Amino acid sequence: MRFWGGLRNFIGLGGFHKLNSLMRPLAYLLFSLLAAIQAPAQGKLRELLTGRPPEGFTERSWTVDGVKRTALVRVPADPKAPEAVVFCWHGHGGNSAQSVRGWAFDKADPTSILIYPQGLPTVSPLVDKEGRRSGWQSAVGAEGDRDIKLFDAILADLKKERSVNERRIYSMGHSNGAAFSYVLWQARPDVLAAVGSVAGSLTIKARDLKPLPVIHVAGENDPLVKFAWQQATFAAVRRFNACSDEGNPYAKEGVLEATLFPSTKGAPLVTAIHRGGHEYPKGSSELIARFFKENPKK
Repeated sequence: MRFWGGLRNFIGLGGFHKLNSLMRPLAYLLFSLLAAIQAPAQGKLRELLTGRPPEGFTERSWTVDGVKRTALVRVPADPKAPEAVVFCWHGHGGNSAQSVRGWAFDKADPTSILIYPQGLPTVSPLVDKEGRRSGWQSAVGAEGDRDIKLFDAILADLKKERSVNERRIYSMGHSNGAAFSYVLWQARPDVLAAVGSVAGSLTIKARDLKPLPVIHVAGENDPLVKFAWQQATFAAVRRFNACSDEGNPYAKEGVLEATLFPSTKGAPLVTAIHRGGHEYPKGSSELIARFFKENPKK
């Protein structure tokens, strides 16, 4: 009270009223924010401020080559059959929690075990030449295969703990995480059932890959992973998978209109094109979840 009285005397009554009118909306905003944090409907905001895992997920850790690695894991309650497993790899500079919240893959696929690993500092020639931000190895043999080993360690533990459907193990990701899913195609073709890519590209130099179903989401105006590079990926996947050059309408979700390229080897390609850039566009999770369910390992 002495503070406000002294302030009023210092700036004058008129100035005090003006200051009071300015402070009142700020105080209301602060009060509303605090109330929102306590409200059940604002669980996501509370998670962000407290650092808790997103609702329905737990953080787990593994030691790989002496390095602690972590992932956010969603395990469905009371499974009625062996469970599918989907690995979800964030983009360079991202993190697992952001991907859980931003992609909402758990809403599109409520029945699979979802794994969102956390990357380590990694060099990216495009955006991080000093390797200060999190990412994934860019090729088989790079970074001591640390991320392929992480994939193996997580999957081995899951098989000990759960009834895993060996015909339904999938990998998907955004940007660098999408490229790493293509690396896993080369490294673990007999483990994966299908691959999903959003704003990624196939950088593998292998001449031959074992046919595997692929769904790829691409932006025509991607400033980072150029659309021309992604078109080259489409052509390479069609060649590896013995797909037709002519596509058929597949599905529409969000801003995406997808096309299916059938394969004579049971490994179709679906492309979903949008007019945006390097984002994870609306409808991606729904399309990828549908494609995975339709394509168990043959």
